Amino acid sequence: MSQQNATIAAPGQRLAGRTILQIVPDLQSGGAERATVDVAEALSRVGARCLVASRGGRMVSELQSKGGVWAPFPAATKNPFAMALNSVRLARIIRDEGVDIVHARSRAPAWVAYYAARQTGAKLVTTYHSAYSGASPIKQRYNAIMSAGDAVIAISEFAAQRIRELHPESAERIVVIPRGADLRAFAPAAVDRRRVERLRAAWGVAAHDRVVLLPSRLSARKGHSVLVEATKRLIKQGVCDLRVVFVGDPHSDSTRRALETQIEHAGLRDVVRNAGYCEDMPAAYMAAAVIVAPATEPEAFGRIAVEAQAMGAPVIISDIGAAPEIVLAPPQTPRHLATGWRTPPGDPVALADAIAEALSLQASAHDDLALRARRNAQERFSVEEMQRATLQVYERLLGL
Repeated sequence: MSQQNATIAAPGQRLAGRTILQIVPDLQSGGAERATVDVAEALSRVGARCLVASRGGRMVSELQSKGGVWAPFPAATKNPFAMALNSVRLARIIRDEGVDIVHARSRAPAWVAYYAARQTGAKLVTTYHSAYSGASPIKQRYNAIMSAGDAVIAISEFAAQRIRELHPESAERIVVIPRGADLRAFAPAAVDRRRVERLRAAWGVAAHDRVVLLPSRLSARKGHSVLVEATKRLIKQGVCDLRVVFVGDPHSDSTRRALETQIEHAGLRDVVRNAGYCEDMPAAYMAAAVIVAPATEPEAFGRIAVEAQAMGAPVIISDIGAAPEIVLAPPQTPRHLATGWRTPPGDPVALADAIAEALSLQASAHDDLALRARRNAQERFSVEEMQRATLQVYERLLGL
């Protein structure tokens, strides 16, 4: 290939023949895991090798079908002694496999990757997937590893600003790359009605029931308890055809039990359903009347809100963290140009009011909102743009 042709190669093409290793605790579900698989697919498409060091999970088969190679690895451990051994083990993999770049997507694996990269000379990329709260010096030091990459990917402007404030020495290495949704899968026209009907039947909701969906891991900070209180208020106001469905793995058994106890005490056992993990999220969004993501703590991104908007579904999220970047809503955006709702975190009254407003939309207003929401997702949050930008980071680090 001539030098002139090389300079105009498509983004990522120069990575052909190179080996990138991503390390993530597991491949069960979640935003970091989804991004891992998406980047593996992009690397495979340009002729690069992508290894994923992880203890595995339900997404391994998808990873492999998209060209990634799973390297079984105890990446989830937070035991300091085990992490020290892991760094030696990972360094051996890097040498044996000729790894050029290690991309870490969580704190414990990032510490392992940092020392392994130093031993081998591989480049290190870290992605700041969370707000990583922590007041104690020890926790702050533990979190700081996510800013130690040769390139530090922030998944929102909010995350980038947080890195600059907490780790100013990393400012020149920050690259903002919002996460993206697969707009081919998350599109109303791509979802057969039979998929929606099967899902609603599995949830045990009747044809006339209007579903409020919270698609997130059962965790205290995701706001499930706030939605339970908001639902209690809506039922008292006479909304009788409402069903609330939680889909997602539990963070722990204690979290699940506490939520079930709250639901029981609120008298909502017949209204609120915990459906567990859902494999068909496009159909889940189609099956719902409203999507809710009422996080009580700042989040670095809002994948649920992006996917919901791509499906043209009314979405309500907490007005903290990266929310203003994801969902256009008052006061920054006039209501007639909004793509969803943002409510104060931990406020069940405001959440109930927003749900009621979303449920009361007339058909024309609903269709207009859906068009604006889909356009917002398509123009700003495609998986292809996330893949392209990430591969460009890899090329730059390797001087290609």
